[in-house]
Amino acid sequence: MPLSDDITNELGRQFEEDFADIDDAINKCAIDRIDSGGESGGGKPKSNPTDTVKQNYTAIRYGNDHGGIAFGSICEKGDVTHAVQLSGSDGRHQTCMDKDGARKGWTTITAPGNFQALAGMDNKESQDSMALIAQNGNILIIASNGKIRLQGTDIELIAVGEGGSKGNIRINATENIECNSKKFLVDAKVNYKIATPGTGEVISNGILKMYGSIIKGATDACSVKNDKNNNQLYQTLQNLVN
Repeated sequence: MPLSDDITNELGRQFEEDFADIDDAINKCAIDRIDSGGESGGGKPKSNPTDTVKQNYTAIRYGNDHGGIAFGSICEKGDVTHAVQLSGSDGRHQTCMDKDGARKGWTTITAPGNFQALAGMDNKESQDSMALIAQNGNILIIASNGKIRLQGTDIELIAVGEGGSKGNIRINATENIECNSKKFLVDAKVNYKIATPGTGEVISNGILKMYGSIIKGATDACSVKNDKNNNQLYQTLQNLVN
């Protein structure tokens, strides 16, 4: 049913009163976000009411019930601007490129299901088909409730740091470290040590060979009385609590 002329005229008159001046309309829309300077003094508008909350007037989004892409949107906490955000119907399924704030320059991908990357279908075995490189900082690979498996024709672990505090490969396990192979070869250029506060065993069902320019052995007997090879000091050092 069409509106009467009186109602149409009244709506038009009210619209002209409220929005006749486009600059005034913009100021009314931004009054909650921009301090005109009346309270803070100086008469100059402040572009941001706080030091953390982000704002912009150019954000845009395209999408439907299946997903969308947004440019310039602001995160829920208001402290980061998303330069680009691609999201599915499930909010946890998204790719986000952050522009500023605490996550400036971050790219975050989240998925409620699996995340897979496949490459190298046309490459040869000797080529490097996938690279994960951090020019500065650490790389974290974490399975909070699962296993981490590395599989390949060969697996190489290389540490290239120097100075004692770097260049190390450390393996820590709350339970066991198991190695199962045809050969187990260790080549230490300066020193190697195998120690346990419990029971140690060296077993060979074939031939057990040991060689040293000098072979020394000591038991706790020398803790009471030193032997002629002065092994009491060695025994004491090996029983110090680390």
